Amino acid sequence: MSDQVFEHPVSDETHVAPVVARLSFLDRFLPVWIILAMIAGIWLGRAIPSLNSHLNAIQVTSGTPLPIFVGLLVMMYPVLAKVRFDRLGSVTRDRRMLVSSLVLNWVVGPAVMFALAWLLLPDLPTYRTGLIIVGLARCIAMVLIWNDLSGGDREAAAVLVALNSLFQIFAFALLGYFYLKVLPGWLGLSTVGLHLSIGRIAETVAIFLGIPLVAGYLTRTIGERVRGREWYESFLLPRIAPFALYGLLYTIVILFALQGHTITSRPADVARIALPLLCYFAIMWFGSFALGRAIGLPYERTATLAFTAAGNNFELAIAVAIGVFGVTSGEALAGVVGPLIEVPVLVALVYVSLWAKRRLYPAPMASTDQLERRD
Repeated sequence: MSDQVFEHPVSDETHVAPVVARLSFLDRFLPVWIILAMIAGIWLGRAIPSLNSHLNAIQVTSGTPLPIFVGLLVMMYPVLAKVRFDRLGSVTRDRRMLVSSLVLNWVVGPAVMFALAWLLLPDLPTYRTGLIIVGLARCIAMVLIWNDLSGGDREAAAVLVALNSLFQIFAFALLGYFYLKVLPGWLGLSTVGLHLSIGRIAETVAIFLGIPLVAGYLTRTIGERVRGREWYESFLLPRIAPFALYGLLYTIVILFALQGHTITSRPADVARIALPLLCYFAIMWFGSFALGRAIGLPYERTATLAFTAAGNNFELAIAVAIGVFGVTSGEALAGVVGPLIEVPVLVALVYVSLWAKRRLYPAPMASTDQLERRD
């Protein structure tokens, strides 16, 4: 027998199901559900012309109609019940990833969206403002799905989601005021007609992120203490999770019921909102992936870095837009268009990520002897 040693790539993934097939039924067709919710909302608005006055009959904080208030809280709660706050230490020790993620999420991401919004929507101030708010709302929900599908580091993604959740409570209002009022003033950009209160933004974030965050934290803490983590994540979370989508679709129906005439009379506006979003996802994902590779992160953490930087928390963006500018505002519409664009784009980027893994991160080689011993 020859002493020559042949090497073969080692892979833990012999058969990987197609990405779309690995999504849940609800997530797989999310763009379809959103489009159907938009259509249903437009039909409802035409069928009930007095809907606006009925919805505004009872208002809660920030002048938000009670039905919308309930829908926004329902939308946010399941997202935050998924967060693992006890895993912070495991990733905070990786300084390269931690610093890179914080810079990408809280410096680069908002700045990129600000630039795109002003460059591509200079004549549409309400949509521009809505997109800037989207850029400030860092991803805390769907990123876990994209991360898993791409084979990213699940624990690192959970920790970065926890950090983004906490950071948003303290930083969102300040960054919002900076990007919507201060920075345009420094650059000589007109913000005529934009009436903004940092207190109003802070109040809205505290309510629509703070309340669900506390509720999610208590749900996880009590659930794990009483029945254990395995029961919580395999039994309870799958039953809570769909309510985030139900809340989102319900909110979209109401928004489009109130904005149906504007939307049907100006369909090109939706396309113009979509263009900066497409550019944003591409710039953030490819830039973050390149950074992860440049600083020597393994594929799993590079993928996690890219998806956490590219994704956005549209639930919070919609809540802030409604709470600060009103349910019929252009800012709210810009937030609603976000998930319609995000889902198919990030599914496509999962495929790109898996392709990059095969091309840029070759599997370690094992000798024929090692393979024979394994058999």
